[in-house]
Amino acid sequence: MSAPRMTPEDLGSATDAELLRAHVDGDPDAFATLFHRHRDRLWAVALRTTGNREDAADGLQDGLVAAYRRAGSFRGDAAVTTWLHRVVVNACLDRMRAARVRRAEPLPDDLEEYRGRGSLDTAGTEDPAEQSVSDERRSQVLAALRELPEEQRAALVLVDMEGYPVAEAAAILDCAVGTVKSRCSRGRSRLAVLLAPLLTDPPGDDAHPPGRNHGPAGDVGSQDAPRGPPA
Repeated sequence: MSAPRMTPEDLGSATDAELLRAHVDGDPDAFATLFHRHRDRLWAVALRTTGNREDAADGLQDGLVAAYRRAGSFRGDAAVTTWLHRVVVNACLDRMRAARVRRAEPLPDDLEEYRGRGSLDTAGTEDPAEQSVSDERRSQVLAALRELPEEQRAALVLVDMEGYPVAEAAAILDCAVGTVKSRCSRGRSRLAVLLAPLLTDPPGDDAHPPGRNHGPAGDVGSQDAPRGPPA
């Protein structure tokens, strides 16, 4: 007996929970639709958590494979997107821990396409000199972020860079709200030490101080996101 299949119209209008349920029930297209719906945000979180595209792609793939296989264990105690982010972030953290002794790659500096998504946002400018200063400061913030423990970095990425409420970040990281607040507080304190020169710059600096949420996350260009769901 062939697996049930939703029509394209049904797939497009279905909720995340309905797509996940349809996937569990055997619909061959439901998970792909769910993945494409949230691909860009999942990719942005994976990229900023791991710090480089290769590990981000591997972490995202690991997470999606796990979600694909474990979809039947989803009990609806959180939103489907929260569950997906939890699986992907955990997969990325696992890769970071496993590679800790050999990692030497810096966080990517070419995050211009991710403008407007969090505390690393900088105001646009046409002045090449000002742009050069902005790029250098962004690089310093990213390099400092790399120095944080993985759990603190993950919390700061979700709360300060991706704009998630603390409660939702706690659900994604599968820990208490107080734990997320503590990790963010410790991470911000550490960044303040590492970035002391930036914090003492004159007012009007176009680089935001670290560790402060400057608005909700925006859209991410999908050109850098991996294409297609797990096989």
